[in-house]
Amino acid sequence: MARTRFVGDTGLTVRMTTVMFLLGAIFVALIVVLMFVMPPQWAPIIGVIGIGIAWGQWYFSDTVAMRAMRAREVTPEEAPELHQMIDRLCALADMPKPRVGVADIPVPNAFATGRSPERSVVCVTTGILGMLTADEMEAVLAHELSHVAHRDVTVMTVASTAGIVAAMLTRGAQYGALFGRRGNNGNGGAFAFLAVLVISLVVYAVSFFLTRLLSRYRELCADRSGAYLTMKPRNLATALQKISGGMNAIPDKDLRASSSMNAFFIAPAIKGAGLSQLTSTHPSLQQRLEQLSKIEAELGRPTDGPLGVDGPQAP
Repeated sequence: MARTRFVGDTGLTVRMTTVMFLLGAIFVALIVVLMFVMPPQWAPIIGVIGIGIAWGQWYFSDTVAMRAMRAREVTPEEAPELHQMIDRLCALADMPKPRVGVADIPVPNAFATGRSPERSVVCVTTGILGMLTADEMEAVLAHELSHVAHRDVTVMTVASTAGIVAAMLTRGAQYGALFGRRGNNGNGGAFAFLAVLVISLVVYAVSFFLTRLLSRYRELCADRSGAYLTMKPRNLATALQKISGGMNAIPDKDLRASSSMNAFFIAPAIKGAGLSQLTSTHPSLQQRLEQLSKIEAELGRPTDGPLGVDGPQAP
């Protein structure tokens, strides 16, 4: 983690290291298997493609994410209040100021991306700007800056590489594009086709669940770190309630268009809470609110009761 005033989290560091090690291992195993089952002349090409995708994912992560969200960088003159909030939070956290972006979409959300704290960007959507109060927006920005400070956004970006390569190979295997099934290799070609298809599916499945386990924990960590930085956990709690509730008013086509960024959003672009915990990118809203309620009590600002989905409730 970069040296900042955000609360550190050993659990997050252990999880990021473990996920990167495991995904790196299965990525290498995938490349090795491909080199064995495919014609020898493909070996250097496979290696170069694998390394190239990993490097590209890391180096161009901010550019790719911004383009995917149709976002643009904004100057202090264009978004003075947004910049002032981030300036204050960065000074409070003693961290470099990231670039600031705005995505012109109605989905109320925010995300952070970038290969390092110095090359990061914090982006909010136009849908969230008119929904939250200034204090709630500051809480959301503190959450996103925590992702940058802990470098978990970088790890998530790189961690997705194995799944991307496996998905590409699975599609290629399905169509036989990589194996020359129309050639004269007969049973050898069929074996290579099946071997790569099975291995790719396994790698994709392992990558899918590992990145989601990390994604859920890092969201709780960012909630916690942001709340301790601002010392106002209730603001983040009400912001999360508004964002989650606001999703119900967004057309399904807009939610689907943004769903590829769910792992990076502060809240998933879905309606309701019907996702399975095993496959979801985020912890449940109730779990996040309960954590924030405990932090508020710890900071000496007790609520009238636990923070619930519908606001404070009697014990």
